[in-house]
Amino acid sequence: MSVVVRPATAADRPTVERLWLMFRHDMSETDGQLPGPDGTFRADRLRAAFTDADWAPYLLLSGDRPAGFAFVRDLSGRVRVLNSFFVVRGGRRRGIGLRAVQEIVARHPGRWEVAFQDANQAAVRFWRHVAAEIAGEAWAEERRPVPHRPDLPPDVWISFGVSSTGTS
Repeated sequence: MSVVVRPATAADRPTVERLWLMFRHDMSETDGQLPGPDGTFRADRLRAAFTDADWAPYLLLSGDRPAGFAFVRDLSGRVRVLNSFFVVRGGRRRGIGLRAVQEIVARHPGRWEVAFQDANQAAVRFWRHVAAEIAGEAWAEERRPVPHRPDLPPDVWISFGVSSTGTS
């Protein structure tokens, strides 16, 4: 399945907002979060992706169909963070996610980090595979407490580097 990764524009925001609801719905299985009274989930990262100059929202397309999104933060920092990443269920296990991450990190060479939760086994497998594909053996994994949430298990963070030639 082919994938096109492009910066999301203000005109794309309604599409990304609908994808965000799917993402948060998927995440609710592992984080136990319920939507608010209006049926939506917390969207501070979504807002930041479209309004903060140090963030970049990306839309993933397969043909003319939305296949997912990615939010990058800390663009001007020492380490970029792939803050939110989502591929719709119909596009999973078809290479869309890996190709999208490869393209996104190549656009922003340098150090990278991505966090996920141990309880999300699909994410565990996916991100370890992505790190190995992008960085070979030159990646690290560590557990860090969730800020302001001592009630939650630590997040898993994977880090790797990408040079301007696309390798670590």
